[in-house]
Amino acid sequence: MSDTTYLEYVRTRLTGDPARFISWMRENWHESRRLRVVTYLVGIAVMLLVLLWASLARNLPDAESLLEYETPLPTVVRGVDGEIVHSYARERRVQLQYVDFPRPMIEAFLSAEDKTFFTHGGVDFTGTLNAVVDYAVKFGSGERAVGGSTITQQVAKNLLLGDEYSVTRKVKEMLLAQRIEQVLTKQEIIELYLNEIPLGRRSFGVQAASRAYFDKDVADLDLHETAFLAILPKAPERYGRERYRDLAVTRRNFVLDQMVANDFVTQAAANTAKAQPLGLVQQRSERSADAGYFLEEVRRQLIDDFGETAEDGGNSVYSGGLWVRTSLDTELQDAARDALRAQLLSYHGNRGYTGPLATLNPDNGSLHSQLASSNLGINYRDWRVGVITAGGSSPTIGLTDGEDYPLSGAPDNLKIGDVVAAEKSGSGYLLRAVPQVSGAFLAEAPQTGRILAMQGGFDSRLGSFNRATQALRQPGSTIKPFVYAAALDNGMTPATQVPDQTFCVWQGAQLGEKCFRNFGGGGGGEHTLRWGLEQSRNLMTVHIADDTGMQNVTSTIARVGIGDYDPYYSFALGAGDTTVARMVNAYAALANWGRQNEGSVIDYVQDRRGKVIFRSDKRECTSCSMEEWDGQPMPRFEPSGKQVLDPRTAFQMVHMLQGVVTRGTAVRLRSLELPLFGKTGTTNGPTNAWFVGGTPDIIAGMYVGFDQPRNLGGWVQGGNTAAPIMKRFVEETKDRWTAQDFIAPPGIRMVKIDRRTGKRVFEGTPSNDPNAAVIWEAFKPDTEPPRSTRSDELAAKRAEILELIRRARQGVRADRASNSSSRDEPAGDFVEDNEGLY
Repeated sequence: MSDTTYLEYVRTRLTGDPARFISWMRENWHESRRLRVVTYLVGIAVMLLVLLWASLARNLPDAESLLEYETPLPTVVRGVDGEIVHSYARERRVQLQYVDFPRPMIEAFLSAEDKTFFTHGGVDFTGTLNAVVDYAVKFGSGERAVGGSTITQQVAKNLLLGDEYSVTRKVKEMLLAQRIEQVLTKQEIIELYLNEIPLGRRSFGVQAASRAYFDKDVADLDLHETAFLAILPKAPERYGRERYRDLAVTRRNFVLDQMVANDFVTQAAANTAKAQPLGLVQQRSERSADAGYFLEEVRRQLIDDFGETAEDGGNSVYSGGLWVRTSLDTELQDAARDALRAQLLSYHGNRGYTGPLATLNPDNGSLHSQLASSNLGINYRDWRVGVITAGGSSPTIGLTDGEDYPLSGAPDNLKIGDVVAAEKSGSGYLLRAVPQVSGAFLAEAPQTGRILAMQGGFDSRLGSFNRATQALRQPGSTIKPFVYAAALDNGMTPATQVPDQTFCVWQGAQLGEKCFRNFGGGGGGEHTLRWGLEQSRNLMTVHIADDTGMQNVTSTIARVGIGDYDPYYSFALGAGDTTVARMVNAYAALANWGRQNEGSVIDYVQDRRGKVIFRSDKRECTSCSMEEWDGQPMPRFEPSGKQVLDPRTAFQMVHMLQGVVTRGTAVRLRSLELPLFGKTGTTNGPTNAWFVGGTPDIIAGMYVGFDQPRNLGGWVQGGNTAAPIMKRFVEETKDRWTAQDFIAPPGIRMVKIDRRTGKRVFEGTPSNDPNAAVIWEAFKPDTEPPRSTRSDELAAKRAEILELIRRARQGVRADRASNSSSRDEPAGDFVEDNEGLY
């Protein structure tokens, strides 16, 4: 009999009936020299183990640390309605309590891993001796011996020691297991085990694995599925693969037989389970709302506040098990995404392929693998992102599934390694072009500052740069409401007459004189502030800024958070850089009676136990939780936010900006029949097209432009390029918008005036006609136009006619040219919209 065969025989005797083994030893001790040698060797090994045991016991981790151990858990993100929209996880983990585990689940793992778990003290010495003999048999063969570890030992290994394959680690494991049994109950140990055991597919714990392999919760698993999960600790990355299906079935059936042997299930139930296929589902991505830009902003803020990994603290994003309630409204988010994409594609038109999305290097290995690891993707119709694997007359595109497909519609300049977008077409794919032009969209609730939707480009899978919060762009004429607000705070009214005439500034001997002008050199006469805002007249705006004082203008702009600018006139026309988020937040202050709330994407954060550890609304209400009513008035929260504008000024601006939609540069939005206010904007070039505005409930802002600013085309205006995004957005969410108009704050007087002259009138009634001569205008007390008689009106008209005749005789003085121009756009019954910078 060979040594190996003899050792296997001894092991069989040892792990069988101990009484028979002892009797056999007595009978063979004097007759078998080999038995005595093996026994002495085993004894020496045991003594060495005891010595090793004593030396290692001093430096072991503290088992009591498991009393405070917390399973690393992902952060779960919920939307505004409380539904889960995403999770930040690098591993699949779900923590359950002992009572949550179905009894068959516990019994299956006991049968597969440790049937004496509830009776041993942490170490199964019979199993350990079996493992020692197996180690001796396989020593030098390169084959890994059986572990012989109890569930308690596996907890010690997974949580405190690591997975080093050595005798030293095994001894430490046994020592720790005994200490753990003294600190934790059996129920606590099995709870830790079933929550922490790695089971493949990036899953830790049985609940996460149940979702990964069967797309079910553990409570919904059938017996054969439960038995399958119990086989995974032996080889978590093997049994879940198709090529090892037969091995998995064999091992699963073995576990079912062990459950029968342990009287956990009947033979009939086991036979029924054995007849079932594995039934594994394909690996699928975690559920997530299509709101990549919004969710990345949430993740960034959470990491700033709580850290990223466990080393950063107990409430870190990827291990703290946070529950985050956000302001994300998935209905509005989908509408924002679709509206922005539609306009970008509309602008792109028939330009065709404009270049690769990225480029991979064939010298760096498989292009398919590089594509899969790049995380590039697109979620638009049935478009896919692929890499060119063959060019020339018969190009092919490779996808992340490892296959190549014929590609049609491809130009000759495609190169191997180019990453492109394509759409399924027959047995192959058709090349598609993602627009080079980009833009952003953001919607906010003005009463709270909660950001409801955010789209920072065509698709976040193509790049994480968020143009809604990170792109610094010139806002153009969307800045003008705050120039006018400064004017209203400094003595002007919506009916104040302002010249629409050339304005020049002496800049010194080197730069000479700089003159602002309207597009085409037009202008002349005097008009009301309302008319100048509705028609976006640059010259009127500069005159207003000059009369108000640029220091006052830039102070107002800074106070609402748009930006800190020097007191140069060009900033009154939108030459300074800002972001969509800042502009929307500033307009939200207008809609909220001048009270501004900081824009927020996170409502509150709870730790894994449900305790609120952060909330964006930091208002205190000390009397709200009193045990008994004290008879005083009901406690109420103070208004949120900060007062940045006079409430009356804010309402006056909203009322004037409604005229922009009714008959001004955003007239195409009038058909929505909502109390919309807003302002378009177009910057020099034009390089940016803007619209910002909304209703009392939702404020939205958007722009279109190239990431590296360049001319969009002479026809582009905020009214025809950005405003259509707002229109699509509203049309897709029409049930979310109400016809309730803005409410005037205390101190506002509504007075009938002549829309063109700003004079107060006493006859006629304002109507819904956009071009009505008589309108309601909002004034602060004692600023409304004085009463006038019919003779006063005739005299004024006569003076106006004489002035026109005089000007006609003298000829219109040519406007001085400047090094930049404004833009014009017909709107309503007016002839131009001057939205450019200067």
